[in-house]
Amino acid sequence: MSAQHDIPDAVLAQAADWFARLCAGDATARERQAWQAWRDASDTHRQAWARVEAISQRFAPLQAVPDPRAAATAYRSALASPGRRRLMLSLAALAGTGLAGWMAREYGVFPTVLSASQADYRTATGEVRELRLPDGTQVWLGTASAFDAAYSASLRRLRLWRGEMLVETAADAGRPFVVDTPQGRLRALGTRFLTRLDGDDTRIAVYEGAVEATAASGHAVIIPAGMQARVSAQGVSALTPADLADAQGPRGRYVARNVPLSEMLQALGRYRRGYLSVSPEIADLPVFGSFPMTEPDRVLAMLESVMPIRVQRPFPGWTRVMPR
Repeated sequence: MSAQHDIPDAVLAQAADWFARLCAGDATARERQAWQAWRDASDTHRQAWARVEAISQRFAPLQAVPDPRAAATAYRSALASPGRRRLMLSLAALAGTGLAGWMAREYGVFPTVLSASQADYRTATGEVRELRLPDGTQVWLGTASAFDAAYSASLRRLRLWRGEMLVETAADAGRPFVVDTPQGRLRALGTRFLTRLDGDDTRIAVYEGAVEATAASGHAVIIPAGMQARVSAQGVSALTPADLADAQGPRGRYVARNVPLSEMLQALGRYRRGYLSVSPEIADLPVFGSFPMTEPDRVLAMLESVMPIRVQRPFPGWTRVMPR
C-alpha cells in the first residue's frame, strides 16, 4: 500500500482545511505560522500536505466556479443517490462546474470536507450547538461537526459528514428516523443516542430506547440502551457498556475519570486549532474532573494548576505540555 493511502482520514481533513484557509486569500501571518507548525509537526502531516499540493490543480475548477455553494449543493444531491453516484456521480447535476471529473476520482475525504463546509447544520472548531429540528427532534452538535437533514412524507434522514452529535428523537410513528454515515445507517427506535465519526468507523452509544445499526455490508445489530458499538463498512462490532459521560462531549464538556493525560489532550485538540503535544514522561499521568472544552486555554490552565506539568507556547499555533 502506498504511503498516501496510509494517511489517516482525519489528517487529510486537516490538510484540506489548511488548504482552504490559505487559498481563501485572507490568511494572517499568525495563521500561516500555525500552518507551517502543523505541517512540520510530523511526517504524516507533511505527506498529507504533499498530497494536497499534488492535486491542487484539481481544486482550481472549484475556485473558478461563480457560485461554489451551488456546486457543493449539487454534489451533495448526487451523493443522496448511491446508484447515480456509482454510475456517473450525477454528471448532469455538476455539468458546467468543472468538478465532476475531480470528484469522481477523489471521492473520499476532500469531497467530504467540501460537503461538511456547506452542510445544513455545522459547527466550527471549538463551537458546539443545540438544535431543534422541524419534527421536534433535539440535536446537540459537537465541535467541528456537520450534518444535512432531509425530511420527506415517509422518512426523516440525517447525513453526518463530520464530527459527532447527540440525538434525542421526537416520536413520529409514520416516519422512521435514520442517520447515514460513510459506514452505514443508524435507525432510531424511540431513542437518545450519541454518534461520532472516528476514523474508518462510526461510533454509536445508546442511552434510551434502541438503535438498529446496519453496516454497508448489510450486517445489522440492534443496540439497546446502555450499550455501544462501532460500525465499519464490513460490520458491527460486539456490544460493550456505554459511558454516559461521553454524552457530554457534544455539549462541550469532557468528564475524565482516571484518563491518561495524552488521551485528554487528544480530545482537547478537537476544540482548538494548531499543534498540541505532550512529553512522553507525563503522557500517562491520570486526569480527573469535568472540563469546559470550548475554552481550551482555560482547560490547559486548570490542568497546569493541579498537575506536575507546564504549558509552553514557543510560537503561535504550537503548544507543548512538558514536565514541571
